[in-house]
Amino acid sequence: MHELLPQGCEHRELRGLLVEVLLLVVVVVVVVTFPNRLQSLTVCVCAHERKKRERERERGRRRAMILSLAAAAAMSSGSGSSPNSSSPLDPFDSSTSWILAEDPSNSSSEPILRTMTPDLQPASTTVAVQEVSPWDIALCVTGTLISCENALVIAVLFYTPTLRAPMFILIGSLAVADLLAGLGLILNFVFTYLVDSSVEFVTLLSVGLLISAFSASVLNILAITVDRYLSLYNALTYHTERTVTFTYVMVVFIWVSCLTLGLLPALGWNCLRDESTCSICRPVTKNNAVALAVTFLLVFALMMQLYLQICKIAFRHAQQIAVQHQFVAISTTKGVSTLSAILCAFGACWLPFAMYSIVADSSYPVIYTYATVLPATCCSVINPIIYAFRNPDIQKSLWMACCGCVPSNLSLRPRTSSDV
Repeated sequence: MHELLPQGCEHRELRGLLVEVLLLVVVVVVVVTFPNRLQSLTVCVCAHERKKRERERERGRRRAMILSLAAAAAMSSGSGSSPNSSSPLDPFDSSTSWILAEDPSNSSSEPILRTMTPDLQPASTTVAVQEVSPWDIALCVTGTLISCENALVIAVLFYTPTLRAPMFILIGSLAVADLLAGLGLILNFVFTYLVDSSVEFVTLLSVGLLISAFSASVLNILAITVDRYLSLYNALTYHTERTVTFTYVMVVFIWVSCLTLGLLPALGWNCLRDESTCSICRPVTKNNAVALAVTFLLVFALMMQLYLQICKIAFRHAQQIAVQHQFVAISTTKGVSTLSAILCAFGACWLPFAMYSIVADSSYPVIYTYATVLPATCCSVINPIIYAFRNPDIQKSLWMACCGCVPSNLSLRPRTSSDV
């Protein structure tokens, strides 16, 4: 279908989809922010009506009480006392509440006449309104940014038929995983403040989506790293061995594994019945959290080894080309610096959360959990910048969709998997 469309039609469709994505992001921000304020306004209105009804009932009780006390005082003989009518306090004034106190001078066991003492403090009805945490707001904003970036990447890959190589399939899979992670952060905010979070289904759905999405994100980054290594290690046979079908099979395996991990809490591996076994991310158990953290550390160690091998191969290729030695040396040094920056950014985002998941549990202060979760989510913010927006082919599609032209300084050389 895409091959039959003119080039201008493709970019017009992409431009229209970009506008729809931006409108969707605006709608998500409004839906997340406005209903929270609307709920607070509704709670205030309900509280006002409740206070009004309470004042009406309190006024009726006071009138009945004063009338009964006046009748009892008139019927009592020999007491010679009556309620003080010269008191400046109006018994029917809604701003003054009256309470009954026993007369200490009466020590008989018969029913006593109680004197009235004013309580000038007005009755108030307290309505519990859940306070929004700044950390949750930061996570929701991060999720919105993640969704916007990765929706843009998916739109470019979908509407550009030339971007169908195995490398772009892995980039698209990574973008889908990060998009789901961003939507999971937004849904977690909605479920926490707009939906009854005590419902088990809501909690399990939110946690399962986040586990599946972030696990898929990490494994797709590992798959991209393996793809780069194989493109250098088997440079001559790479394009014949790395077929599109093989890449799709690997992507399906990644997603099946991650969806299985996300379903574990819903299948019973949760701490909803025993809060003492909870990890820092309820309702994930401590044992499951440790297993996920250890698995991430193994993935990170494998990525370090692969990037180290990539650097060795790149330097060996640079030494073998004597004619372009100076150019290749500069290019190789730049590539090694880029690889180091990518690996350091990935480690800085995820290592604090992984280490904290191993040593901490639900009894630790929640601020430490937020302080380690937020950098981990920021990894999905920088993934599109590292793996997609730096690609010249994707940049060309973005420029054509936005302004219909390509800058002259943009490299039009096709980018391969071995490029960093």
